[in-house]
Amino acid sequence: MRGTKQQQQHELQRQQAQKPMNGLREVLWMASVATCIKMLLMPTYHSTDFEVHRHWLALTASLPLNQWYIDETSPWTLDYPPFFAWFEYVLSFFARIVDPVIVDLTRGLKYDAASAVYFQRGSVMCSDLLLFLGTWRFCRNFPLKLQILSYLAIFFSPGLLMVDHIHFQYNGFLLGVLLLSVSYLKEGNDLTGGIMFAILLCFKHLFAIAAPVYFVYLLRHYCHDLARFLKLGFSVMLVILTAFGPFLYYGQIAQVLRRLFPFGRGLCHAYWAPNFWALYNAVDKMLSYLLRMLGFDVVMEKAAMTGGLVGDSKAHAILPQITPGLSMFLVLLSMSPCLIKIWRKPRRDNLLICVVYAYTCGYIFGWHVHEKASLHFVIPLVLAAVDSVKVAKEYYFVSIVSYYSLFPLLFEPREYPVKMIFLVLHSTAMWYGFAINFAPQTQTSVKESELKERNGCMSLCIKKKMFIAGLVGLEIYVQLIHHLVFEERLPFLPLMLISVYCSIGLMYAWLKQLSFVIEL
Repeated sequence: MRGTKQQQQHELQRQQAQKPMNGLREVLWMASVATCIKMLLMPTYHSTDFEVHRHWLALTASLPLNQWYIDETSPWTLDYPPFFAWFEYVLSFFARIVDPVIVDLTRGLKYDAASAVYFQRGSVMCSDLLLFLGTWRFCRNFPLKLQILSYLAIFFSPGLLMVDHIHFQYNGFLLGVLLLSVSYLKEGNDLTGGIMFAILLCFKHLFAIAAPVYFVYLLRHYCHDLARFLKLGFSVMLVILTAFGPFLYYGQIAQVLRRLFPFGRGLCHAYWAPNFWALYNAVDKMLSYLLRMLGFDVVMEKAAMTGGLVGDSKAHAILPQITPGLSMFLVLLSMSPCLIKIWRKPRRDNLLICVVYAYTCGYIFGWHVHEKASLHFVIPLVLAAVDSVKVAKEYYFVSIVSYYSLFPLLFEPREYPVKMIFLVLHSTAMWYGFAINFAPQTQTSVKESELKERNGCMSLCIKKKMFIAGLVGLEIYVQLIHHLVFEERLPFLPLMLISVYCSIGLMYAWLKQLSFVIEL
């Protein structure tokens, strides 16, 4: 008996010693496959964001630090925080080796030679190492099948593939930093988690939507005494001063903030992000047309909210005007149940859902939200979904709706089969993955409420099924019927229909996440 007990203790110690590397082989294999797929996407369409980041390479490489946030050589001025500018600066050294024209401030304007395309595509793939690391670190203590399901959902996310590796951005590594931060908090390492989040904000300030959640959680969970409060405050301020200190020295903080918060761009982006304001805009337009038909003199700007370029704020014709202050108030108001819950129950297990909910609130009510911001809540949500069939059903629904809402970003015909295949394959794989993971069980260790949920497996309610079927009908109209009926007239209508329809689905998802927060 003694020998058996010693053997069991030895086996337990061996497993604990191996635990930090748990799932490492799987994450490396799946990351490699995902990278191969991304390499195949190199020749695809790229948006103006490609030129934006190429210009930032040239800007940081060619100009002294005190000119970075002043230069207007290109319309695509630097409007990300300083750490991202330094990131571009580091990349510029390698870009100069590949092709010096890439980092030439004047000759490089609108430069998209093969050398530039391959270099910038490759830089996104390399930076995705942080996404792989963040996902693995968060999931490494999960059972292996849940790790694989998480890697499948995130590494092969149609949203990340479309936005980062076709349209062109760097969302993957930023989300990786977010997952690293949450993973430290989940393990009880609050100081490191808070520092990582501060670093993230100095890369991309739009992640600050979750800052109230972090503040309340760290205040209640970590700052039990003045020493800890000062330690955390000093660490965060040190990160911020490292990023913004040089511009404080040059007296350019006001200029930097103007670049980071260009409120003059208006309530909505050219293509309305499918949120509350898309519905608000649609109602305003419908009321305008109705009143004009009734003989009222209503002034309407042509395609005021759906033009191709981002410009100054356009006034609503009928409904009250929305200001940045009102938008921020609604974000904080909608987030308040989450903050109250964390204040009362500052538990590590509750944090992920609260962070996801905060980013959803920012997406639904934020000012000048881009449709790509849905990745901020869809990607982390899957890490909660793998452990709860109730959350899994909501993730499955919201991922389909949000990924479909990104389709207008890739408008060229040659990319159409790619984005459609991505969405169909990913949705199918996730359906079977969740179905296997949450197969009906009868174990006595499972709570009765959870057993009831699991016995329902991944069957969606009739409302979700009808909504997803509506996406199919909407896509048929957008691709075929609209042109046959209207020819070249009403070119904005397909985009508006996609935005408004997806807004309904994402508003529903926001309400469901609110119910999850209330139940914590």
